[in-house]
Amino acid sequence: MNSILHLKGQFKHRKNPSVFGPVNLPKDSVVTAEHIEDLKTQLENLESYWHTDRRIGGALISVHYKRIVAKSNRLQILLGEKGQHPNLSIRGAKFVDGLNDKNVMSKKHVFTYFISLDALRKSIEYLEKCKEVLERYFEGEVTDKDTALVNSGRYNDSIMSKSSFLKVVVDANYVGSFQLDRANDRIEDQSIITIYKTGVSTADLLSRFGIDMINAKMIDETTLRLEPGEIEILQNNASYLIAMYVKDIAEIVLSDVEEAEFEGAISIPKPNNEPVIGVIDTQFDERVYFHEWVEYERKVDSNIQLEQRDFFHGTAVSSIIVDGPSFNPKLQDGCGRFRVKHFGVATAGGFSSFAILKMIRDIVAGNRDIKVWNLSLGSAMQIDPNFISPEAAELDRIQCEYDVIFVVAGTNKNKRMQGNIKIGAPADSLNSLVVNAVDFQGRPASYTRVGPVLSFFYKPDICYYGGDGDDKITVCEPLGMATLCGTSFAAPWIARKMAYLIHIVGLSREVAKALIIDSAAGWNRQDNISYSMGYGIVPKRIEDIVQSQDDEIRFIMSGTIDEYETYTYNIPVPQNMNAYPFFAKATLAYFPSSDRNQGVDYTSTEMDLHFGRIMEKDGKASIKAIDYNKQADEGIQNIYEEDARKLYRKWDNVKHISEALKAGARPRKAYAAGTWGLSIKTKERLAPKAGRGLQFGVVVTLKEMNGVNRIDEFIKLCMVRGWIVNPIDIQNQIDIYSKAEEEIEFE
Repeated sequence: MNSILHLKGQFKHRKNPSVFGPVNLPKDSVVTAEHIEDLKTQLENLESYWHTDRRIGGALISVHYKRIVAKSNRLQILLGEKGQHPNLSIRGAKFVDGLNDKNVMSKKHVFTYFISLDALRKSIEYLEKCKEVLERYFEGEVTDKDTALVNSGRYNDSIMSKSSFLKVVVDANYVGSFQLDRANDRIEDQSIITIYKTGVSTADLLSRFGIDMINAKMIDETTLRLEPGEIEILQNNASYLIAMYVKDIAEIVLSDVEEAEFEGAISIPKPNNEPVIGVIDTQFDERVYFHEWVEYERKVDSNIQLEQRDFFHGTAVSSIIVDGPSFNPKLQDGCGRFRVKHFGVATAGGFSSFAILKMIRDIVAGNRDIKVWNLSLGSAMQIDPNFISPEAAELDRIQCEYDVIFVVAGTNKNKRMQGNIKIGAPADSLNSLVVNAVDFQGRPASYTRVGPVLSFFYKPDICYYGGDGDDKITVCEPLGMATLCGTSFAAPWIARKMAYLIHIVGLSREVAKALIIDSAAGWNRQDNISYSMGYGIVPKRIEDIVQSQDDEIRFIMSGTIDEYETYTYNIPVPQNMNAYPFFAKATLAYFPSSDRNQGVDYTSTEMDLHFGRIMEKDGKASIKAIDYNKQADEGIQNIYEEDARKLYRKWDNVKHISEALKAGARPRKAYAAGTWGLSIKTKERLAPKAGRGLQFGVVVTLKEMNGVNRIDEFIKLCMVRGWIVNPIDIQNQIDIYSKAEEEIEFE
């Protein structure tokens, strides 16, 4: 086995060289005066409505686009406040299904804007003038050829300026209609409601409808818990304010439990300086044999009478983290034992999502030394296709702010659930490592629930053995050993591996997450259609994650985003007869900030991964990406937003690109530059440069086509080119960790 190499060197940074060209309609596009008139009439109707209803201090308007649109194809002038880009007025985004230009059902973007009545009037005037220009100078319709002529100077600007005319025409080209969307579903239970941000504070706004709002009921500025009667008032008076909602009391999906026959008493040494994993779960029973390894804090209200069943789930989860391999020898992972700090936030019957949301942030903030958190609680309710759950959004914010990672169970189907059931909150957390379960034959478990999240993001991320049928996982519970199954008991095994990689091996959470996902994907991804297994099954042994095969060169790189592009063109892949005899793959992970109010456009920063050979053309060097990614390449690239998301995982915070292993494959030609390159190009959804300072981790694997071990050659070439190469020696890392954690007594 070869060691993984940690390459340390200087990444280069470059500002975006692109400058926006003239505003033009896309090829073969036509905008008619009739369509402009329809849009104007719709806005006039909305203006009339909002002049009557002035309670929100402006106007909410939903823009229904003709397709999924890129950021650059959103409104450029319509619905914009004076001196501001319309993007700053966006309050939410969702997908709806409808017929596209080819009369085929597809998903379409809907953005909800909040603007002043003055801005609304200005938009109506823009459309009015645009229609006049079309009828006077273009015989009622304008094409892409016409807009090119306008840009060349053939335009009479007596009615409206050239730039305003072109922007209105392009806006109208992408927009299907302007509407006022309302939440029509009747909400009958206590729920967590998110309302659109308007020109009036939430407390003042709700008081206008007779709903008294106190801070204790609010998660943030727009997300709050309401009782059924309060929700009814809101729906009857202003259903247009409800952006999203989720039932508050969530049912935990627990597994059936059986007693296990376990021969001999289990003993465990006293804890020493082992890494600590945080567990947020039901309660922990301090009478179990490993109790000295667990520091337990009860977080539920002291007035709640706890029952024996409230201790089973949490105790079982912590038993796997502390000592799982002792009673599951076929899952021996080589990671050793871990200490646990266990926070009992729930009971077995159900829990308030709102209450737990309030607790988790305080728990993490008060335990900054804990980097890996296991969360095996989940809701029986399915996630919504158009928004992230409040629980997942809070986990994502915490991970972005506190440099931690949550390992989250993918939730289970119960016996009443039939067919494909979507995962439940908080398994829709994008920054978390979400784990589904497989049986011991590597098949999706019978209780498997599926992604994707927001109709697009891969969730779960990975899967691991969670038991099924007669072949279950053994755990320790308050009454002794038991066998059971569920994603709740697959996740702790991954938490162990993450803690090992971060604390023992010394990797960043970004590299550790990328390494786990990369090892699960292997060279033959097991799941990219059903959304049940994520990128695949994580290897059992930690050695199979931190080492590679003899014919593989595996290296990790990490860095920080400081400009539009972060890159190196200086990776010296070994050659044989002026060719590269390697298959290649790469995995990128990062933890972007996010905004739940943006709906389906949830993540704020996009890292676009390019990896491949360096080629020179016309005096310029560029990367020939192994996945043929041409996003952001120079020249015109006609890639629709929907295709960019599907092919290149645009806006996903995990990128995995891989070549297929093919028998008889021929080595690649080596270009004149003689090196490979890695480039990460950054895009922002809202505020420019918002993602600056964001860290990333990349894992690259090169597999020699003929089985030759070329790692020594690679190390030498890297050293010649100025890279610092550190092979990851596991025993050495264990010794370093032990020394670092020793307590020194001063005389």
